[in-house]
Amino acid sequence: MDALSDLLAPYTELIGQIAGTITTLQFLSGFFLLNDIRKKGCSDVYPVGPFLGGVVLTVMSVKLGQIMGDQPMIKVNIIGFAINTVFMVGFYYYASNEKKTQMWANIGYVSLFLMAVITYANFEDPEKIEFRLGMLITSILIWLVGSPLLNLPNIIKKKSTEGMPFPIIFAGQLVATAWTLYALAIRNHVMVFQNLFLWILGAIQLFMFVLYPSKPAKKPAGKKSSKKEN
Repeated sequence: MDALSDLLAPYTELIGQIAGTITTLQFLSGFFLLNDIRKKGCSDVYPVGPFLGGVVLTVMSVKLGQIMGDQPMIKVNIIGFAINTVFMVGFYYYASNEKKTQMWANIGYVSLFLMAVITYANFEDPEKIEFRLGMLITSILIWLVGSPLLNLPNIIKKKSTEGMPFPIIFAGQLVATAWTLYALAIRNHVMVFQNLFLWILGAIQLFMFVLYPSKPAKKPAGKKSSKKEN
């Protein structure tokens, strides 16, 4: 790992710019999902987690970037926060009344959580909070990226990946690769293992798209038995 870090170190700034650009494009990949929701006329079949989780992660990552003095991380996550907020509005617009009520409750919980985390980060020792906030972000990322796998039994049963946001998962795989290289370049081992683990989770989900189509197979229509007349 040290040899690879030595190789990448001279290109740290370039890799950071590339990682930031890919991450911004990954945020924009939600437009494909939002367009699909628009066509269906309803967002209930999709989880709101990717968008709501995106808001949480970008806010926390901006704070971590400020603590680390990492400008690429700050810039890309400010853009990501704005984009995910727009997606949340679109998701809410196409949700049923029941889902809208659930979304407001989730937004309330998330707001309280972020307020608690930011307040704690402002008063904790900077050396301690950098590691702790990094681990908290890692935990949320693992949950967010890996949560679709909780639906794995249902996917196998239906033999369909319907409801899994392919554009977001594929873009996330590219992001995990780019930030792994950046983490190696700056020798941040927490970021390295965080993004490698996310890469593995993403690879498992992409493999599901190889195995199963995005739409459930249609059941063959039953044939009526005909009786022969004597």
